[in-house]
Amino acid sequence: MASFNKVILMGNMTRTPELRTIPSGLSVTDIGLAVNNRRKSASGELVDEVTFVDITLWGREAEIVCQYTTKGSPLLVEGRLKQETWETEGQKRSKMKVIGERVQLLGSKGGGDEGGYAPRSSPRSAPAATPQHDYYDVSQDGDDVPF
Repeated sequence: MASFNKVILMGNMTRTPELRTIPSGLSVTDIGLAVNNRRKSASGELVDEVTFVDITLWGREAEIVCQYTTKGSPLLVEGRLKQETWETEGQKRSKMKVIGERVQLLGSKGGGDEGGYAPRSSPRSAPAATPQHDYYDVSQDGDDVPF
């Protein structure tokens, strides 16, 4: 029987990622993604549910995420599920995680409070100055209307 293992998630990063390099020279990072789901409760109220997902990124994807994102950055991640198993103090443990294969940075390139992205090695750009306009000031001429 054929099988299919594909996950697409969109959410906000729960922590600032840290890049590691394995002995073969390949880059890797582990990130956390908070994915929100809004539903109606039995009483009809809207309830927000948050699911926290652990994701491992490899290679260039890991490098890009580490360079351009911080805690709270919005991301779209496409990947596959993988179950990890290990033993601790004689007890078998396991957890499901996502191996990210493709990442899309969301938001604007300018950074700022909108959750955009800018290289972490340089300071984020300052907001643009408010443009100056020459408006007609009605208070100068009393009741005159400028049209």
